[in-house]
Amino acid sequence: MNAVLDASAMIAFLRKEPGALIVAGYLRDVNTRCMAHGINLCEVYYDFHRTGGESKAGEAINDLKTLGISGRDDFDEVFWREVGKLKATYRKVSLADCCGIALTNRVGGEFITSDHNELDPLAALGVCPIVFIR
Repeated sequence: MNAVLDASAMIAFLRKEPGALIVAGYLRDVNTRCMAHGINLCEVYYDFHRTGGESKAGEAINDLKTLGISGRDDFDEVFWREVGKLKATYRKVSLADCCGIALTNRVGGEFITSDHNELDPLAALGVCPIVFIR
């Protein structure tokens, strides 16, 4: 199975926030390939940079990579058109989450997040499989 983690899931895991154990379960599952779009990794990086500086931001990204989260840099024309379509259709969803959702659909996975406010409507519509960690 493929699991696409958004920034909120990765940050919850790294900061040991509620939902961290669910993320840990995906990371431990040998049958699950965990990945994140580069823009979602960028969100993790800037969150840790803002609160702890460049060194802490680098450590956070290195920890995620060491745990087996592979970064994806998909942004070919088919991909960015899908992201644009999602953003135009679901305006309240962040562009970064649209990248994560498009990647989830591309790899046939589940989108792992804590963002109920933006993503509950998309989960109800079945835009992609979404797992909420809290």
